[in-house]
Amino acid sequence: MYSAFDVDETRIYLDAFAKAYPDIEVKWTRMSSGEVLARIRAEAANPQASIWFAGPSTGHIAAAQDGLLEPYKSIAWQYLPADFKDPDGYWAGFYTGFIGFATNTNFLAKNNLDPPTSWYDLLKPEFYHEISGAYAYTSGTAYTTLISILQAIGPEKLGFDPESTAYVKELANHYHHFNKSGSACVTEAGLGEVAIGIAFSHDVLAKGIKKGYPVTLSFPKEGTGYEIGAVSLIKGGPETELAKVFIDWLMTSDAQSLFQAWNRVPLNPEAELAEGLVTASQVALIPGFGARITWYGEHKQDIVDQWRDITGE
Repeated sequence: MYSAFDVDETRIYLDAFAKAYPDIEVKWTRMSSGEVLARIRAEAANPQASIWFAGPSTGHIAAAQDGLLEPYKSIAWQYLPADFKDPDGYWAGFYTGFIGFATNTNFLAKNNLDPPTSWYDLLKPEFYHEISGAYAYTSGTAYTTLISILQAIGPEKLGFDPESTAYVKELANHYHHFNKSGSACVTEAGLGEVAIGIAFSHDVLAKGIKKGYPVTLSFPKEGTGYEIGAVSLIKGGPETELAKVFIDWLMTSDAQSLFQAWNRVPLNPEAELAEGLVTASQVALIPGFGARITWYGEHKQDIVDQWRDITGE
């Protein structure tokens, strides 16, 4: 298994799976979503894993387009809405989460500032070199952030245009540094290494607020994007049938109730929700964002290449 969840979170689910299926041993490696996609591409002739666990669906869509996945319609097909699964079964969503800002409250108080509530707030001179996030080519979080910006800032909703290009370049100049992992910036903001981390709301809650760090969560008023966290079978993987067992277990309400520990929004409607969970009704979402996720998955490499050209990263 290749897991795009943090190590500590991955263990939560694999420990529970081991209790449910003690005869199945899971050997796994943790990588960011972009790294998983690169590894699967590199191993296409001789796959070393059977399952890609977690990460935004855009990466899974790109892998399916490259012929690196094989379809499997699990028990989730009975409850997943159309936008949250591949119509041919190449990937299935099992959670969702929203891009937000994790801001250090001590920094805000010291500088008499309010937390950012707009994408344009991030460009304020007070936040120059006080922002961190991840590389768009290693992190699914960062790629979701990028495609959120492209749809919230520019007049065109697909790809780059002059306005969003200028914004992306200026935002990159405001970064203190980039990380490989999308959630690392939350801890950095909590420790005061930067003022703002751009990450998924569940990571801000789990790795920031609930750990007692002085951070607050806010969202851009222009609208934010979200991930459809997905799972998929790797084509030609060594243990496909065992991977199917895991996917079926993952889609149960018992498994998805475990998301309470990490504040993720489960897609199984019978799963239990974490206290204080951020749901879609609480944030301004970019209109039509879900309908465009497939396009951004299919064009991921091109979008990332353009991002690298614009930012020099």
